[in-house]
Amino acid sequence: MAGRGAGPAVSLARMYNDGLVTCTARELVIRRYYFPLASAKRIPYERIRGLQQVPLSRLGGRWRIWGSGDFVHYFNLDPGRVDKSVAFVLDLGARVKPVITPDEPDRLVAALAEHRIEVTRG
Repeated sequence: MAGRGAGPAVSLARMYNDGLVTCTARELVIRRYYFPLASAKRIPYERIRGLQQVPLSRLGGRWRIWGSGDFVHYFNLDPGRVDKSVAFVLDLGARVKPVITPDEPDRLVAALAEHRIEVTRG
């Protein structure tokens, strides 16, 4: 039974959580985002203007463990990024674009589609 002030029930199909990236009923949560405290960035779905899937390469972010190399793309702390091949760049309408590297990209895309967020391929 839902308590007072509890959010709407969310099906497991809409949920995604790999420990660093989480889709909740209302927002995308990027853990270990802010330097140096590694606190989370919370992004309500309505703030997401676009989401682009891009390949990770040696020069394209695979070795970026945390932060930015170009003052535009900002990566959360993810020591496992070196073993991943796909990233997602979020357009929030600001100069700095958060970049996430989920453990299960297809499940993340499905969860975001439930919130009407389309992914473009780059």
